[in-house]
This record gives sequence, C-alpha cells and structure tokens, in this order.
Amino acid sequence: MDKIAIGVVGAGAMGSGIAQIAAQNGHDVFIYDTQVEGLERSKSGLTKITNRLEEKGRIPSAKDVLARIQFVDNLKQLAGCGLVIEAIIESVDAKKSVFSLLESMVSAEAILATNTSSLSIASISAAVKSPERVLGIHFFNPAPLMPLVEIIPSLTTSEQTTRQAKELIDSWGKTTVIAKDTPGFIVNRVARPFYSESIKMLEEGVADLATIDWALEELGGFRMGPFKLMDLIGHDVNYVVTETVWAQFYYDPRFKPSITQKRLLEAGLLGRKTGRGFYSYAEDSEPPEPNKDPVLGQYIVDRVLALLINEAYDAVFMQIGTEQDVDLAMTKGVNYPKGLLEWSREIGVSTSLERLQDLYSEFQDDRYRPNPLLKKMAKAEK
Repeated sequence: MDKIAIGVVGAGAMGSGIAQIAAQNGHDVFIYDTQVEGLERSKSGLTKITNRLEEKGRIPSAKDVLARIQFVDNLKQLAGCGLVIEAIIESVDAKKSVFSLLESMVSAEAILATNTSSLSIASISAAVKSPERVLGIHFFNPAPLMPLVEIIPSLTTSEQTTRQAKELIDSWGKTTVIAKDTPGFIVNRVARPFYSESIKMLEEGVADLATIDWALEELGGFRMGPFKLMDLIGHDVNYVVTETVWAQFYYDPRFKPSITQKRLLEAGLLGRKTGRGFYSYAEDSEPPEPNKDPVLGQYIVDRVLALLINEAYDAVFMQIGTEQDVDLAMTKGVNYPKGLLEWSREIGVSTSLERLQDLYSEFQDDRYRPNPLLKKMAKAEK
C-alpha cells in the first residue's frame, strides 16, 4: 500500500493531524469536509505548523508537504484513495452515513477506516456491503505527536485489511497495537479509573483537586494530573467517552460516570476551551495550593493505581490485547510512566489485590471487584 492516496473525512484537529502525518510520509492527501470554513481553518493551521516544522529542521520543505494536500468539499473527490480515514463526530449514525456513501465511490480494494475512540467498529461496518474492508485506526490527539495508534479489526474485517493497515501505519513511524472491538478498545477502557476514581475521592472529601493532581504527578509520576488532563481534553469529550463506555458495558459499575463531571458539562464549563472547568483559567485566577502530605499523597496514588492495574489485567483476561500491547498502549497512548502490568509486578501483584479488597470491604461497591487474572497471578506470586 506504499504511497497510495489517503482520504481524510473531517477537517478538524484530528483529521488535519492525520492528513499532516500522511503528507509528511509522501502520500497525496485529500481532506474532505462539509464546511468550507473548516477546510479554510485546516489549511491555515497546517500551513503554520509545517512552516514551523521547516524552521526547526524537522521537515525539509513545508511547501512540498502542503503541495501534497488537497482540501475538497465533494466526497467524490476521494474516489482514487486507497485508504480513507473518517474523523468526524462520535455518532454511529453519522459515521454509517459517511461509510455508506464512500463505499460506492472508492475502488473495491480501498480500505475504509474510522478514527472512533470508543464506538463499535462492527456497528459502523454494517453500513457497507463489503464490511471486510472496514476497521478502526484510532490515532491519539495530537496525532502528529502521539506515537500510538490502535488498530481495531471487527468481527467482519479481513486479515488482509488488518495486516495492510498495520503495515501502512507502522511505515509512518507510529507504534501500533491490535485491539479487540470492545468499548474503549485498550486505552480508553483501561484509563477510565484515572479520572473516575480521582473524582470519587474529590467527592468523598479525601482531598481537593489540586492535592490529587499533585499526588499523581509528583508521587505517581504521571505527566499530568487527572483534573488538569480532563480540563485539557474537554469535558464534552472526556465525559462523553466515559458515558459511552459505561453504557456499552451494560452499565457496569467499574465505568460509572460522575455527576460532578456531568454538571460541568451541563453548565458549559468544558475546561481550558471555555476558560473554566475543574480549574479557572481566567487571567487573574490563582491556582490552588495542594496539601503535600506524603501519607495522603501515597494513599491517593495507591488507590488510583490499584484500579488502573485491575483494568489492565481485565483487558488481558478478556483478550482485548496482549500483555505487551496493553502495556505499550498505556505508555505510548497516554504517557503513563510505566506499563501497568509491569508496575504491578514491581509493587507486587498481591499488594494490588489487597488494596482492591480493602476498598471493596470499605465501600461494598462492585467497581472494586478484582479481576480473576489478577487474583490468579497474586496467588501464583505467593
């Protein structure tokens, strides 16, 4: 599939980022959007980014990269593409509509991919007559900088399609992992407790948000604390992913969303993009000071980490990904300081199990139920 033309549906930040990667790797790229204003913003943004990259010596010529990108407002102009990646809103119906139209326009050999972060690939592929050529290719934001890409075949995706897609994305210098078509795939499934358990501790009054962020950054080694990260991602994105994963898992308590975050979304306090979320980003606002009590901080880290490790074991147990891919996904996809399975062995698998059991004993909440593989490995460790 070397140097095939690449189509991108959606000229937002993600679509533009994917187009940039493909063009930098020598592909002719066609970005489609229904909104002319969106195409103009994408063109302006990519011009600034590529010029900056040239100035820094990261690419030889911004002009050459931009010459390979065409901004189009008619879906038929993607007819010659060998791979089309859809990056529009997280709506199954909207994605199905796009794929149904695309199938009649591109060649029979062309691969159709969705960049969805949590929706069913099987459901989206049901919109086409040849579902064997549909799969998920999930980039992380910002796509040009984040190394991980999840490759998600559905029940009907052919092995050839999966192999070709993986080889192509690997050739772009990305780190790929294969994930089963289940809610949240690997990263957005395993990462839920980083946010949800932090909010739960805030609601319980264990600590304020600045202290929880401080603990997970300074003591846990995470690049950004959960409240800062949710504000950066935006609650319109982060909360919706949580709610989607929860609903698709038949309302499993492990993935239950928070009323606290929902209220922020309802009030339009989406985080950095609106100037306020968990934190205020007004010019005159002073960031709150954390309580740097090391005992409290370690409790926060241990509690969040116990749930993250449990989810990592669950992903392996349910064959969502291999042990290697699960650890790789969390370090490369969300910049965790260590793979969670590796981390569990460092602190002791039985220690993680005991922490979960203590939390279950205290709260009698099914979100703390240990995974069978975690229990098995703890027993083997002893």
